[in-house]
Amino acid sequence: MARGITRRDFLDGVAIAVAAGLSPARLFAAGSPAAPCPSELTGWRGSTPASYLIGHAVRDGKRFSTDGLPVDETWDLVVIGAGISGLAAAHFYRSAHPDARVLVLENHDEFGGHARRNEFVVDGRRLVGYGGSESIQSPHHDWSKPALDLLGALGIDVRRFERDFQRSLYPGLGLSRGVFFKRETFGADKLVTGDPTRMVADDIPPERTNARPVAAFVGDFPLPAEERQKLVALYTEKRDVLAAQTAEQQEEQLWGISYRDFLVRHWGLSDLAAKVFQGRSHDFFAIGIDGVSAHDAMDVGYPGFQGLKIALGADARAELDAPYIHHFPDGNASIARALVRRLIPAAAPGSTLDDLVSAVFDYAKLDQAGAALRLRLASTVVSIRNLSDGKVDVGYVGAAGLRRIQAARAIYAGYGMMLPHLCPDVGEAQRRALGAGVKAPIVYVNVAVRRWRPWVELGVHEITNPMGFFSRLKLDYPVSLGSYRCPTRPDEPIVLHLVHVPTVPFAGLDQRTAWRAARAQLYTLSFDQFEAQVRDELTRMLGPGGFDAARDIAAITVNRWGHGYAYCLNTLFDAEVEPPVAEVARQRVGNLSIAGSDAAWSAYAHSAIDEAQRAAAEASRAPL
Repeated sequence: MARGITRRDFLDGVAIAVAAGLSPARLFAAGSPAAPCPSELTGWRGSTPASYLIGHAVRDGKRFSTDGLPVDETWDLVVIGAGISGLAAAHFYRSAHPDARVLVLENHDEFGGHARRNEFVVDGRRLVGYGGSESIQSPHHDWSKPALDLLGALGIDVRRFERDFQRSLYPGLGLSRGVFFKRETFGADKLVTGDPTRMVADDIPPERTNARPVAAFVGDFPLPAEERQKLVALYTEKRDVLAAQTAEQQEEQLWGISYRDFLVRHWGLSDLAAKVFQGRSHDFFAIGIDGVSAHDAMDVGYPGFQGLKIALGADARAELDAPYIHHFPDGNASIARALVRRLIPAAAPGSTLDDLVSAVFDYAKLDQAGAALRLRLASTVVSIRNLSDGKVDVGYVGAAGLRRIQAARAIYAGYGMMLPHLCPDVGEAQRRALGAGVKAPIVYVNVAVRRWRPWVELGVHEITNPMGFFSRLKLDYPVSLGSYRCPTRPDEPIVLHLVHVPTVPFAGLDQRTAWRAARAQLYTLSFDQFEAQVRDELTRMLGPGGFDAARDIAAITVNRWGHGYAYCLNTLFDAEVEPPVAEVARQRVGNLSIAGSDAAWSAYAHSAIDEAQRAAAEASRAPL
């Protein structure tokens, strides 16, 4: 083991259970009050084997019968899933029914769902990073009034980020974005700085990206001269490569062709030159450019469209231009923390935006006997049934084994595709619709380092690695809130954020099949393999700037999300259907309503909140 690196909790949860002779129920005791604060754990996080062991067993056909069990508890509402949507649903319902008794069940040892907080202490300094849901994206454009009102009720004023997000920090140090060319694909390891490519919802002002002229930037690529010339043309020439088509025909074609095919067929790029962009789309789309429509690529700022007859629509332009600054140090985990603090005031002190990031939560207060609202972690729901008397019967496995509870109403805010395995009341059409919502596998790796001087020496704050294991590597967003201060000096510790999206050869596959295969591939990777990739790629990129993995890396947290982004319809593979599949998937089932971003087929926090508001309203209207 390299000196100084923290590796608590990195072992596979199933291996721990086997080695210790624990039953699956005992395994879930990791969420007990005696355990360390979950956000402080390093190693394997996100969806760990401990969190999905029982769920996968149910998916694979195991059934947990609760018919012979007594009903332990009766509630007015049971919410299944403590992500942002489940917590918001509890909030909305309690706002309408202040005296309602509500239980929230969560299979992970932490609340927040994909809104995950990671903490590190490096050389005496506490660092906070995000391990999932990242930002309040485009709040003035994309967020509904109910979603914004919820933020307001939680004391979150999005205007504060205009002051507290230090957009000038990295530009002021002369840093730019770069592209790393790996020798396995391009014949040489080379970091090229000054990337001028637009980024959707960028945190850096367009005039301060420190980009180089396209010819100088592309001129440093380790590619044949002819291919470099084609790439310069791609960025700069106003050539209508679809000149024979009308604007309407161009629009239709761009929705039906991948960006990779657009580059190869219409701009004449070689396979090697197209690979310069291959993994650039991983972070935003969780798939390579061979699975992203050319229209989507145009909408998020990729080059090659400037000469066409069509232009960006108003929504796409607003999305591209919106400043990506509405970000807590722990991402949207702070929204989840604010919701829990509002729902269970005893769990954490304070009530303002300034004390939110640094608030210490008492997990022992989340599930207190006699409380009107309780949040029960490490509790996997295994059955949901509507009873003839109108109640909803719920079975779950927690630290105490299999338990049975009932409620007047229930809201499901978990993975949509799991619901048919849990609830026999779901009809066939809805089963198909829910099953079509395959989620993207994605991994956020946070690496705590003792200094970031090598980045400054090389002149970069973010690196695209289009053919690498980590497609995006970056210095953490520079935001300070309340007493939390982000690192501003290159010799201070900082969190590096690395993105890995598992992929499989895409030819002949649709997006759902590719994501399923990639997820299976992801589950074969060990923590040691992730650590080896962290050390290898950071060393190859930053070594020339003085990076030393053994000296500089203090801790690694791998937030593995086998079921990450919610499925969004892809025009390359999905035909429009009526009624929309999302509407069929989220239909109420008896007294069970459905929330979550899966219900919107949209992987955004505001979508999760909107679906929570709808589901809570449905539950309020449901007949007794």
